[in-house]
Amino acid sequence: MKLQEDFSGLKQSYLEFEENRLSKYAAKSSKSRGRKKQETSCPIRNEFQRDRDRILHSKAFRRLKHKTQVFLSTLGDHYRTRMTHTLEVSQIARTIARGLRLNEDLTEAIALGHDLGHTPFGHSGEKVLNNLFHEGFEHNKQSLRVVDVLENLNLTEETRDGILNHTGKTTPFTLEGQIVKIADRIAYLNHDIDDSIRAGIISESDLPDEAIEILGNSKSSRITFIVKDIIIYSEDSIKMSNDCDKAMNSVLRSWMFENVYENPSVEAEKDKAKDIIQVLFGFYLNNIDKIKDEDIKKAGATKERAVVDYIAGMTDRFAISDYMDRFVPSFWNKL
Repeated sequence: MKLQEDFSGLKQSYLEFEENRLSKYAAKSSKSRGRKKQETSCPIRNEFQRDRDRILHSKAFRRLKHKTQVFLSTLGDHYRTRMTHTLEVSQIARTIARGLRLNEDLTEAIALGHDLGHTPFGHSGEKVLNNLFHEGFEHNKQSLRVVDVLENLNLTEETRDGILNHTGKTTPFTLEGQIVKIADRIAYLNHDIDDSIRAGIISESDLPDEAIEILGNSKSSRITFIVKDIIIYSEDSIKMSNDCDKAMNSVLRSWMFENVYENPSVEAEKDKAKDIIQVLFGFYLNNIDKIKDEDIKKAGATKERAVVDYIAGMTDRFAISDYMDRFVPSFWNKL
């Protein structure tokens, strides 16, 4: 068996594909801004493919499957989790990148890593930690901390920038990062509609006519319309037409906040989740020795920072289980 094959031709063929077939606006792996720590290149994969694989194999990525997207403690298996959200973002983003002849590998890496730092219980958990931690807490910054410090993935600057700037007012410096930023919103608006209908909070007929008449009356038609619109109107920046932007961002998104994200039935469950995180934060702050996570120990952070890292990394079910074990008499769980 040959153990020392020459893969230079395989890798070179892809680098030539990037140079000759991708758009002039695409990020090229051969021209990457590099990593914080220089490494020997892989004989098979380009630098962005290596980023993607490191993220997929990380512990933080595996934990996404048990973290809330919007709905807490659901009884069914068909509601989105943070992992399925991430995969849907990746699919939408890759389709846009392919349509614009941009770098699909970089796009996928950013998409898969963008929510690694998200808390248990979705944005409710994020808000609680933001209030408790004196430095504040934002899940995009925590995602970057996960890949840089807690798991030491040593990603390229292009991937790191896309992860950090996938939300908020800042803009990624690559078009691939800009794609993920807009694909994130496309994904969550449409799959949250789907989940909200399944939960009985809204019905398809409730959706605002002003948005549906433009975007379409099904999840598939809406995503297809928006993706096509972006491909048509983007060139040296990622954007959409004025009509599409208004329908998605001004009308539909505002309607979703009013009728779903801030719905009293959803908020009631969020309040319970907030209580769990507040109690656990206080407990670990006073019992820092109870944190056994080796990645957090290696980070050498302050006590408060270590507690934030630990709680942010918890899955929903681990946070609930930990809370029950520490603060609820064991025999109550058997009643």
